[in-house]
Amino acid sequence: MEINTAPKPWLAWLYLALAVAGGVLPWMANLDYMRDYGSSFDLELFIALANANPAAQSLSRDLLVGASAITIWIIVESRRLQMRHLWLVLLSSVTIAFAFAAPFFLFLRERRLAELARQAGGTDGSAIA
Repeated sequence: MEINTAPKPWLAWLYLALAVAGGVLPWMANLDYMRDYGSSFDLELFIALANANPAAQSLSRDLLVGASAITIWIIVESRRLQMRHLWLVLLSSVTIAFAFAAPFFLFLRERRLAELARQAGGTDGSAIA
């Protein structure tokens, strides 16, 4: 059984679209939070509200554990593939949203895989370059 590992240009663009949504949607809520609770971003209050009830606790803990695991993988994978701009992904995770950073990393990873395929004489991959 052969596994197709050729780069898929459409997948990179799908990841980029998800990154945009992952940046816009959380920040819409953040702006609502700042409007409702003051123009400064009170992190202590934000965390308290994120743990205000069992549903919020469930989502917060789910994000914490999942994002931690994926962040470790992002670091390991970016080093394995010798990717550039890891710092940008990690910084965006805490300044924009993890929902932006994870798909943005996947976009960059697809581009890197296409670059490596071109270097190896494999799939052209120029559609995402």
